[in-house]
Amino acid sequence: MTPNTITVALVGNPNAGKSTLFNALSGLRQQVGNYPGVTVEMKKGHFTVGDIRVNLIDLPGTYSLAARSPDELVAVDLLLGRLPDEPAPDVVLSIVDASNLDRHLYLTTQLLELGKPVVVAVNMVDLAATQGIGVDCAALSRDFGIPFLPVQANRGVGLDVLQEKLLEAAKSGTAPEPLALPAALEHETTRLVVKLGTAVSPFQARRLILDVNGATEQWFVAKLGDGLSQSLGEIRARLAAAGCPVPAVEARTRFARIREVVAKCVSKPTIRPVNRTDRIDRVLTHRLWGSLFFFAVLFLVFVSIFWAAKPLMDLIDQATKWLSSLVEGAMPVGPLRSLITSGIIAGVGGVLKFLPQILILFAFIAVLEDCGYMARAAFLMDRIMSRCGLSGKSFIPLLSSVACAIPGIMATRVIENRRDRLATILVAPLISCSARLPVYGLMISLFLPAEIYSALTQGLMLFGMYMVGFIAAPVVSLVLRKTLLRGERSLFVMELPAYKRPSPPMILRRVIDAGWSFVRRAGTVILATMILVWAALYFPHNSPDGFGFDERAEVLSDVAKSTDDDVRDKLGDKPIESELAKLGLDVTKPPEEIREEAGKRARATKAEHQRQSYLGRTGRALEPVFEPLGWDWRIGVAALASFPAREVIVGTMAILYEVEVDENNDPLVSAIRADWDTSSVRGRHRIPVALSVMVFFALCCQCASTLAVIHRETRSWLWPTFTFVYMTVLAYAGAFVVFQVGRLIWN
Repeated sequence: MTPNTITVALVGNPNAGKSTLFNALSGLRQQVGNYPGVTVEMKKGHFTVGDIRVNLIDLPGTYSLAARSPDELVAVDLLLGRLPDEPAPDVVLSIVDASNLDRHLYLTTQLLELGKPVVVAVNMVDLAATQGIGVDCAALSRDFGIPFLPVQANRGVGLDVLQEKLLEAAKSGTAPEPLALPAALEHETTRLVVKLGTAVSPFQARRLILDVNGATEQWFVAKLGDGLSQSLGEIRARLAAAGCPVPAVEARTRFARIREVVAKCVSKPTIRPVNRTDRIDRVLTHRLWGSLFFFAVLFLVFVSIFWAAKPLMDLIDQATKWLSSLVEGAMPVGPLRSLITSGIIAGVGGVLKFLPQILILFAFIAVLEDCGYMARAAFLMDRIMSRCGLSGKSFIPLLSSVACAIPGIMATRVIENRRDRLATILVAPLISCSARLPVYGLMISLFLPAEIYSALTQGLMLFGMYMVGFIAAPVVSLVLRKTLLRGERSLFVMELPAYKRPSPPMILRRVIDAGWSFVRRAGTVILATMILVWAALYFPHNSPDGFGFDERAEVLSDVAKSTDDDVRDKLGDKPIESELAKLGLDVTKPPEEIREEAGKRARATKAEHQRQSYLGRTGRALEPVFEPLGWDWRIGVAALASFPAREVIVGTMAILYEVEVDENNDPLVSAIRADWDTSSVRGRHRIPVALSVMVFFALCCQCASTLAVIHRETRSWLWPTFTFVYMTVLAYAGAFVVFQVGRLIWN
């Protein structure tokens, strides 16, 4: 501990309110969800009291110090000072749920053995009171010999006293008296410490004996050799003979002491009252009604995405168009103007248009997490997940992937079973994330235009696209568990938290953070990709006759927009040598026909420019690969360009489909529709082609960040490579089947 600086580790069961208390103390914008496992790695923050800085570390939720899952191992390693870049904390802050002290105090009794000062925050005392539960914190403090302080983290109640007690505990440095365990166990612990010497502390030796095949044993066996496993087996045999079977002796001793203290310090009603949570759960956890409610909620989300977002999307469209026209009026024709208007404004603007839909999606997710409904959804889905070789714990990471696959993959750390965890990681990218929304929105608007179809119809189509991922993920998981990841299925145990009113500030922070993350991505990865796409589509920019493609198209467009008198003026005294003749126009025709021909030639020039560009030549060379999917080279190139980030396809298509459109319609949708109408395949089979594109993006792994996180979580490049390959093959096969079958239906 440096002068005027102390470090406090926040430890507690999943869903005890650690992250909420951490945010309340530090003010950091950390994600808080009302379901177990939301904190999947250490979060850091701080607060100051006078001239003393208190560094906070929010550890992953854990039920005990017998680490089984990767997130529990992080907590234990930090508390023991085994992390190379993190010193052991000066004070341990144990957070417990006031309504579940019988269970939450189990971890607290283990923390007493660390040799560190411990302070206990009894959280959610208001919710406990609604259940008729009263907690005498003063009596608990006397029985355990450490401070027990009532707090309401979500309302900031009791935080001042808590901060004072943390400082007092750090200054005193007094470790609490640990819980007395059976003499036989303590004797064997002492013998093991003597045998191993400085390699282990008494706490670590005790955990080595008690945590059979746990992370602690594996860590020390790897460090000290297999002989340790034999010694531990002999110790456990002697304890069993002495009437102290491992690991049952620990639970029996700790819970006996906890029941004794709770009986004196906690008052409960004789008959547990039926509270609001119970009444709601009768419906929401019912096999039939609960499932119907769950799918109704999802459907409401997708309908709202189209209905509520449309006004803002139209506003962004208008702003993009205004900004583009402003640049065109202020700059001469040339590469720089084309880069700004066609590359940056059209590309990035086409992606930013879908920001309102993403904000609405994150707002719904934040509300569902904060109110406590997510755990119910996991409970409902456990039956389905278990049949696919997973557990209900896999559902929370998968549902989190609706926002983004990265936090969803990281949330798999709460899964103890390694095979379950790996299977969940490999299928999480199949769940449609917010980055796919722009693709779905564009394609749905293409074949279900708003002027004909309602938001309800569009929302139903969007719901169906999200169901593609929710259906594909369990199926792929089942195949993996039957082949590469064979093993026994794990049990599903999850606490159902009490319902609570969502916190508007928390929801607002989540939405703002999500929006800013999307905008930042648009300003970095997407912007860089758009510039590369523009350059590949712009060069070479000279036509065979030496004219610049964009210059020729600009002049022809001006002629097409001219009046008949302007055309006559440009003909001059010698029509054959006039400016119009140099453009290849038939100057013998009437002015109105010349203008019409100029418009056609302008569009033809732009199309020829695209075909002759480096990107166009590459796309046309690869077109045989795309044809079975109903795609032309433009769609194929846009799909290839989007592999670093899915959202890129919209901006790429905004650059590729640069044609004049009706001012009253969505520019990009109208441009694509006009181009497809000229094709015998896409004009006739518009719906199968659009569905083919959406299915490809629903199943393909087009996110470099996701692959990097899979590498980090699995510590191998094998699994991200496998994920990329199998998802790409699956996406191509799915798009192929959809188009080939669809063209027979919509013939």
